[in-house]
Amino acid sequence: MPITVTMDAAIDALKAAMPEGGRVFIPGCAGEPLGFADALARRPEAAAGLTFEGVWIPGVNRTDWAGLHDEARAEAIFVAPEWRDSFAAGRLAFSPLTYTQVWRRLSERAFEAGLFTVAPPGADSLCSLGVAADFSPAVFERTRVRIGLIHVGMPTVRDGPTVPLDAFDVVVEVDTPLPGYGAGAIDPVSAAIAARVAGLIPEGATVQTGLGKIGVATLAALGDRRGLRVHSGMVTEPLIDLLDRDAVDAVTTGVALGSSALYARAADDPRMRFRPVGETHAISTLAAIPRFVAVNSAIEVDLFGQVNAEWMDGRQVSGAGGLIDFLRGAWASDGGLPVVALPASTKGDALSRIVPRLSCPPSVGRGDPVVVVTEHGVADLRGLSIDARAQALIAVASPAHRDRLADDWSAMRQAM
Repeated sequence: MPITVTMDAAIDALKAAMPEGGRVFIPGCAGEPLGFADALARRPEAAAGLTFEGVWIPGVNRTDWAGLHDEARAEAIFVAPEWRDSFAAGRLAFSPLTYTQVWRRLSERAFEAGLFTVAPPGADSLCSLGVAADFSPAVFERTRVRIGLIHVGMPTVRDGPTVPLDAFDVVVEVDTPLPGYGAGAIDPVSAAIAARVAGLIPEGATVQTGLGKIGVATLAALGDRRGLRVHSGMVTEPLIDLLDRDAVDAVTTGVALGSSALYARAADDPRMRFRPVGETHAISTLAAIPRFVAVNSAIEVDLFGQVNAEWMDGRQVSGAGGLIDFLRGAWASDGGLPVVALPASTKGDALSRIVPRLSCPPSVGRGDPVVVVTEHGVADLRGLSIDARAQALIAVASPAHRDRLADDWSAMRQAM
């Protein structure tokens, strides 16, 4: 059985096992090891020579792992404000990968060490990965030195991945709050968009929603449905109400992100099951689900139907994540619906989020036509010509910007 040690002793064990440095896996979402990050921040020299890798979510996981020491590095598929200094300095290597792509990369790499946040072991000496089952299974067997963080706040879920306690080299008992998530108050525009999206989701459909106000509001707007199933990379707070209302028959997810109440409910409800990204995001899995509706947000959409979900004011501010996986899965699903939802404008209607042409690399190209929803309507771009796409998108833009967009399209069309 592994030895139970303090967090400082776990750092010592890690450094002793890799004195020349090496690659360390760090889980994200509710499994992010905040106590370990705090301990390293007090001993920054221990981070020198280490390369931290994981899938950390903007707005949820705020630790700048590469910023712990000038000689520390990190690899990620998102960029967030808290990590921007490291990204600008070249200490954070950003890779524009989808979830399925990074799952493959992680599952093929060897890690010198890894941290794994787990629930306390059961009578069978198995530890549940709890409400953060996304990427840890990809790397567990390929990690040489495994540090188990036995977190008293991480619930043992009814149906989800487990790891044996004796597979850890050392364990640390942790009693700090798990990372949480809250979208904040839902504004009227997000609520209006969510109502339009909900109108596209029939009873009996299988639904995926992302983070952010629109994703959370969409999930909350489905309480009057019956026979829904949820298949998502993550679930948020409104799921509690859907379960209470019996709107949902079954839920498959990689992680839960919200309050301790959500974590407890997700662990205890028999309709819940947690699965790793290799299952939740696999195109073959999604394509086999009938009436799979994927709902994700974006920053802007251009008149060709290209989607930007990562850039703002010329800067990389996020990553594609599971966006492309879920949209393509919905496109391939029988009766599926790939939805991209966003406000038509911002900054008091001064700036349109339906734009003539993206000025940044697209997150979703025009070869993956989607259904665009704003507070002004629904533009189903599937099967449309480029001219019909532009017309449909102009129709759901803010009225204050439609004439200019029409003029811009006319000029671009003549130049083609």
